[in-house]
Amino acid sequence: MRTHLSFLAISLCFCLGGSLFAAGPDWPQWRGPDRTGIAPAKNLLTQWPKDGPPLVWRNQGLGNGYSSLAIHGDAIFTMGDIGEKQYVVAASRKDGSVLWKTEVGKAWVDQYGGTRSTPTYNDNHIYSISTEGLLTCLAAKTGKVVWKKHLKREFGGFMAAGNDWEWKFSESPLVDGDRVVVTPGSKDALIVALNKKTGAEIWRTKQPDMGEKGADGAAYASIVIGNALGIKQYVTLTGRGAVGIAAADGKFLWGYNRIANKVANIPTPIVEGNHVFVSTGYGTGAALLEIVREGDGTAAKEVYFLEANKMQNHHGGMIYHKGHIFAGTAHNKGFPICLDMKSGDIKWGPVRNEGKGSAALSMADGHLYFRYQNGLMVLVEATTDEYREKGSFMIPEVKNFSWSHPVIAGDKLYLREQDKLYCYDLKRK
Repeated sequence: MRTHLSFLAISLCFCLGGSLFAAGPDWPQWRGPDRTGIAPAKNLLTQWPKDGPPLVWRNQGLGNGYSSLAIHGDAIFTMGDIGEKQYVVAASRKDGSVLWKTEVGKAWVDQYGGTRSTPTYNDNHIYSISTEGLLTCLAAKTGKVVWKKHLKREFGGFMAAGNDWEWKFSESPLVDGDRVVVTPGSKDALIVALNKKTGAEIWRTKQPDMGEKGADGAAYASIVIGNALGIKQYVTLTGRGAVGIAAADGKFLWGYNRIANKVANIPTPIVEGNHVFVSTGYGTGAALLEIVREGDGTAAKEVYFLEANKMQNHHGGMIYHKGHIFAGTAHNKGFPICLDMKSGDIKWGPVRNEGKGSAALSMADGHLYFRYQNGLMVLVEATTDEYREKGSFMIPEVKNFSWSHPVIAGDKLYLREQDKLYCYDLKRK
């Protein structure tokens, strides 16, 4: 498994472009350099002071939303609603001041409104998806629009709706080599690959019958790259469950319906060798899949299924580290838990700490960064022995739901809180 992980990291570096990785401290897309949620940073604080790590700077002007951050060079990229319009926003890494903002649609005004998608930086361009489904390619330095495609109008895309509502497009686009890959969610174009320079279509995937659970349409997860059985593939959650799509031509390789629910399928899957770990909330559960040969094709074989009372990640994501899964479990609770991925056995947890609501999770230098819905940040050592909390602090001026995923780039922790942006010093003295 460790060999595969190294191979995957090298493959991603080659495919996504060396500029993404050359700086080291960058966090160029959703869940970091390789979409695992793990930063390469070292020599960080292993114990936080009482009031948390030192605040380096704070600023505002991002707009309303839950989008996380992409960081490259001297710039930070995100999305937000300002007034009646939705924007991609670039801010200075030095002090958080706004460098430019480009309109990409209308604002989503609702109880749960605001942007969801995290922009992706690649080769001096920014790729984003608005809540209404507008995929836009922008020049990273200026914010000038290079091209755009509408997932609804041009591909018949739509979100999987539960009980007659949906929370709009939330996917963070994947850029892989010469293409950008996204999930419109329609029967004719479940997933599409487009030329990253022009937006021209390369291929599209048709949606086969996967089962009765869930609902047709795109879900709220983002695509990751796998290499099960030596086949490069795009893995994600859709409204009907987990899927694997051949990167070469868009062929539907396998699907797994049992993990789908009719409300929202959200967490990004974990890929490791020939295995895929998936989980959803709303009383669903978690599963480990093994991708196997079946006839002339492939299939997802269920290794085990964990009922919701044992493990379910609502949203906030999961981390794979040294053969184990770290996550928040229980619907809208975010209780820290550690389980052995191979067997599904719980090593410790779930733990009731001071955090309230679901927990967004990132990792760096052997420690987990839990961010709770009520704005509490908690540092936890990534050990399988026991739950070891190493400090906590409250994010200032929390409003609505504190959902944006924490970002660790270099020796800094970046936290987006709706319109505001905070930068903390994590360097070990």
